[in-house]
Amino acid sequence: MARSVFSILGGSMNEEPKAARPADGAFADLSSWRKIEVSGDGALSWLNGLVSADLEGLGPGRARRSLLLSPTGGVRAEFTVVLSGGSLVLIQDPVQPRSIRDLLTPYVLSSGVELEDRTENLDLFAFPGRTEPPEVAGAAPSAPSCLGRGSDLILASGDRERVLGQLGNAFALVTAEDIEAWRVAEGITRVGPDVSEEDLPQEGGLEDAVSFGKGCFTGQEAVAKVRNLGHPRRVVLSVEGDASLARGDAVFADGAAVGSITSAAGTVALAKVRWSARGGPLRTEGGDQLRLKK
Repeated sequence: MARSVFSILGGSMNEEPKAARPADGAFADLSSWRKIEVSGDGALSWLNGLVSADLEGLGPGRARRSLLLSPTGGVRAEFTVVLSGGSLVLIQDPVQPRSIRDLLTPYVLSSGVELEDRTENLDLFAFPGRTEPPEVAGAAPSAPSCLGRGSDLILASGDRERVLGQLGNAFALVTAEDIEAWRVAEGITRVGPDVSEEDLPQEGGLEDAVSFGKGCFTGQEAVAKVRNLGHPRRVVLSVEGDASLARGDAVFADGAAVGSITSAAGTVALAKVRWSARGGPLRTEGGDQLRLKK
């Protein structure tokens, strides 16, 4: 049975969400997340030439957060690249409107690369805040986590009940709502709620998923131009207030609307605002102050 991460931490749902730590013994079932296998001769080189992260040197058990950008630098998809069982697996949050498999398919052509949806064949458990996942027979470790921080276990769906039983002896399964609250409290942006296809990586808090030192990739010129010659039009900020916040709430600065709340968990939220308003002071429509979290 899923337990609240708040009860594990000894808090309550009225308190600011806290990040799970190794001692908390929390894990999440993310088996519904998309898992796309990329195989074939030269699969790594082919993928590396398209996506924003530098995949060179990616070894077993290690992961890289990456993006597929449009030619103008917009974020088309965010995903985690994992080397598991000799194959590349792309793990993608299903809240994103378009599958990374569908987005990459037009680039396959005669490359010899194959894309296969393994979502129903592979299960995924995430351990937010843990540097490494527990050792479980038949499950492959991966770090950092597809959640942005932490670590993961990837396993064949046929091993699901056995692994769940083993994990249940030492860890508590938390809810999707708790993971969302943890994400917001940690200030981790999510493509879909916080980041749209019109946003550049720098506008969506995703600059760490871009390697500015690798060779060419789709959208590289646009993101490099912002980095070297200017600044983004807007940014996503981590904020907190004294009253509950909700997605869609307007954010004001000097009496003018400058953005809106994109994700919220109680009094903690992520807000997308104009670049010029990034330093605050920011307020809600009702005049309540929004403090910038560090």
